[in-house]
Amino acid sequence: MAYDLLIRNGSIVDGSGIPAFRGDVGVKNGKIAEIGKLSGPAQKTIDADGRAVSPGFIDNHCHYDAQVTWDPLCTFSPEHGATSVIFGNCSLSLAPVRKGTEERLAEFLSYVEAIPMSVLKTVDFDWETIPQYMDHVDKRLGINVGNLIGHTAVRHYVMRDDCQKPGATEEQIKQMQDVVRQGMQAGALGLSVSREKGHFDPQGVPIPALWADEKEIFALADVLREIGTGTIQCGGGQYVELKDGMMRRLAAATGRMVVYNSLSQTMRRPDEWKIHMARVEETAAMGIRAYPMCSPNRVTQDFTMKNSQVFRGLPTWHPILLMSDKEKLRLYADPETRARLHEEAVVNKPDSAVGISKTWWNYIWVNQPVLEKNNWMQFKNIGEIAKQQDKRVIDAFLDLVVEEKLETRFLQAENNIDDEALKKILTHPNAVIGLGDGGAHVQFHGGYGYLTKLLGEWVREKRVMTLEQAVRRLTFDSASAFGLYDRGLLRPGMAADITLFDPATVKCGRETVVHDFPAGGWRIKESAEGIFGTVVNGQVLYEEGKYTGALPGKVLRNSYYEQNRRSNA
Repeated sequence: MAYDLLIRNGSIVDGSGIPAFRGDVGVKNGKIAEIGKLSGPAQKTIDADGRAVSPGFIDNHCHYDAQVTWDPLCTFSPEHGATSVIFGNCSLSLAPVRKGTEERLAEFLSYVEAIPMSVLKTVDFDWETIPQYMDHVDKRLGINVGNLIGHTAVRHYVMRDDCQKPGATEEQIKQMQDVVRQGMQAGALGLSVSREKGHFDPQGVPIPALWADEKEIFALADVLREIGTGTIQCGGGQYVELKDGMMRRLAAATGRMVVYNSLSQTMRRPDEWKIHMARVEETAAMGIRAYPMCSPNRVTQDFTMKNSQVFRGLPTWHPILLMSDKEKLRLYADPETRARLHEEAVVNKPDSAVGISKTWWNYIWVNQPVLEKNNWMQFKNIGEIAKQQDKRVIDAFLDLVVEEKLETRFLQAENNIDDEALKKILTHPNAVIGLGDGGAHVQFHGGYGYLTKLLGEWVREKRVMTLEQAVRRLTFDSASAFGLYDRGLLRPGMAADITLFDPATVKCGRETVVHDFPAGGWRIKESAEGIFGTVVNGQVLYEEGKYTGALPGKVLRNSYYEQNRRSNA
């Protein structure tokens, strides 16, 4: 056979979990044609000697909804081996949207996912419905994309200015069901909802999805049961799952896969992951598909007090975060304000402040002071600095913030910092590895580097799992969870999404700042090492550190859509 692409002499890690084997992969018409010792001619041949050849990684929890409209590559996920990304998570999407309300819808995505509004205002909304958005995106893509229908967007579309109030009427719920049905029939991969109590709009009001009761959520999810396809994703699902088993009940009621955030170790609730893991095992034993997502990321944030998400939810602090820099400085220097902040953030921190633990000062470090005289503080946490200065925590922290005019760079790390806990979480068979958050929190951290982090840190360095197991977690498991049945394995007839990497060097590298967003926006780039190339639908997208200029990507659509398309062909 003559091939379009022939990858030779690779170590084939096929996504199934079976041992790697040496061989060639032949590609024809965007599909894998043959695997073995191949000798046919090819338009392009890649020598993969010394490299692993695997299915393309699936970056399964992203927020590229806006970025994809100007960046068809969804950088920087492909540089870490991703050939497909899934966005519209946590109830947040950019469709459906009524004319004249685009900026308001964008505000929900902006504030929750920390994407500057100055950047989002450059998006040209030339769609209204979910099918129109999908068709718009499908015109120019480098990477494959799959989208979920965001409950916040649907509620905003149907209820308009009442979307941030409780009590949708029966008629409004029916209208929302119709919107979801239309999106699912157009091929959306599923529905995303949220129970994440820390998700606010720029005015400090919870986003629309959080005002919905269970009746509304179950009604929208029932559309997926009716059609017989799609995945339900839930932001903040761990809270309600541990409270009253909502994720389990939602999966049982619909028969659909439910994936939710997240199974993780956090210093906010140090032993909760053990309780959660036991609940997951109990659910799986019942034959119910309600699986938490997990991540090898430490979830660190690099921030200044000009732009911080850390103290959201605190009654005094939250409004200050929304004020001008001048007002921030005035209030942070005010003794009465400090007294209130000390009382609510140090003495008696409420559970509503989801961004910090009870002892947050032990998990926030001075990453980069501005003034030379403060260099001694670098890499010390706020608790250590307060003790050395013989000050209250709040005073040590805010004295520095005020003195350096909000410019001090801090680093917070409270999640997944216990390696033993994370080892058990990452190897749990009923947890889906992902949660990279690509496209979100762009000025705080990268996140999408979890793909190379898993292979470098947890496979090669810590030997927590085999290479074959890790590749399966990044490919076949994610493809199965989100209904991408023609991807995630290297098998003849499957889509030719392929990643080539060096198991001996692959890793997530350093973070740097790049200024490549619209309107002069900047973001943090998480570099990748050891990724040789990515192939999307049979075409080389990225090779030896450079994009090829090819745009072979497509919108990935659900099984209902694909079956109807074939029937009507």
